[in-house]
Amino acid sequence: MKKTPFQVLIFDLDDTLLVDEAVSREALEIVLAPIAAAYHLEKEKLIEIVAAKALQLWKEGPCYSFCRSIGISAMECLWGNFLGESAELQALRSWALSFRQEVFQQSLLPYEPYKKSLAELSVQLARCFEQARRACQRLFPQADSLIENLSHRYQLGLLTNGAPDLQREKIKASGLESFFSAIVISGEHGIGKPDPAVFHRLLEQLKATPAQALMIGNSLERDIAGAHAAGVRSVWIDLGADKEKSDVQPDFRITELVQLPFLDCLL
Repeated sequence: MKKTPFQVLIFDLDDTLLVDEAVSREALEIVLAPIAAAYHLEKEKLIEIVAAKALQLWKEGPCYSFCRSIGISAMECLWGNFLGESAELQALRSWALSFRQEVFQQSLLPYEPYKKSLAELSVQLARCFEQARRACQRLFPQADSLIENLSHRYQLGLLTNGAPDLQREKIKASGLESFFSAIVISGEHGIGKPDPAVFHRLLEQLKATPAQALMIGNSLERDIAGAHAAGVRSVWIDLGADKEKSDVQPDFRITELVQLPFLDCLL
């Protein structure tokens, strides 16, 4: 058997191990389906309107710069608690409450009248989305067995962008935490992918060099470009929906997580 040059595998979390965007959409569908049925609205169109409004208000909001810097998405602002004492997290926690109501209220405004006031309905929908989003969390197929098997052959690290408490919540829900020798969350360090510094922090914890590591992630802009800048080779999971722009090419490309063990570089 050919000896692998890698000692460390670094994984992204959202839409690499955990299903993220699709789950958020499923939660929106759960919340909005009764509204669409009751008022004879097109469900898919309503979902798109809410998703677009969330993105718009997130970009226009006062916390956009902070969210972008550590990788908190518009959809995450609809359900994260954003615990923490930093000024940025306190501001985000406060703003997110009004943001959630505004997303649903502005999205539904053209579809009045309602039995209840639109403001009251929007608050209820925001709460329902938080509950549905948490209930829908799941791993990609075979992710748990794959990570367990790889942990017997490699030292594993997890490098994820996002708010500290929200990412910790996702990691706990995944059941995978014990398989990682080190976990770095951008919000706990104030820097996020693609900044090479956050890759180096994880490598320091793993006591590994960039040449010994392989990054696996779905984002060209964050995972692959960041790994390249840090001198780490990379595997891009091309899910076919990445709209990001990046001139950086991954060292390896797969279309499903389950293909990872069959790469020549890992055999």
